[in-house]
Amino acid sequence: MSKIIIVYHSGYGHTKKLAEAVLAGTLDGGADARLIAVGELDDAGWAALDTADAIIFGAPTYMGGPSADFKKFADASSKPWFSQKWKDKIAAGFTNSATMNGDKFSTIQYFVTLAMQHSMIWAGTGMMPSNTKAATRNDLNYVGGFTGLLSQSPADATPEEAPLPGDIETAKVFGARIAAVTARWKAGQPA
Repeated sequence: MSKIIIVYHSGYGHTKKLAEAVLAGTLDGGADARLIAVGELDDAGWAALDTADAIIFGAPTYMGGPSADFKKFADASSKPWFSQKWKDKIAAGFTNSATMNGDKFSTIQYFVTLAMQHSMIWAGTGMMPSNTKAATRNDLNYVGGFTGLLSQSPADATPEEAPLPGDIETAKVFGARIAAVTARWKAGQPA
């Protein structure tokens, strides 16, 4: 069974809701997975990251990039980076912002760069976007992420109201994909 850690920051609860949906997808996909909020990361959490088969990064997009709390975690990851403890683990990421664009890709690109610094293997969403005239806001991958999972929550929406059901379902499908990719990658590794 693959071990997956979803390490995330959520400022207002929307990204936590998305992280929980990603977790549900990884569990449905057969992984042994758990959430770790960056503000609650302790020595046991760092050890779990070091022994995981995959790490999924999650943060809201604030002002065109990941939140400062997530960045603090990323900077602290220089300790495992120094000895390449995360090398060859699967990596993936997700973000949420108040607008449909919100420069979310800058946050995803930050996650990709972080993963490459750690010599990880990046996995995208593996989903086609909902880009037809018949598409509705609650279709899978309506926000159209390929490199990472993208979600949108209006600035005045509570976490109970947003992200919308389509984004939550997209997060579950994304989590299941990362579980499948990780299991495939792990099965191909020498014992």
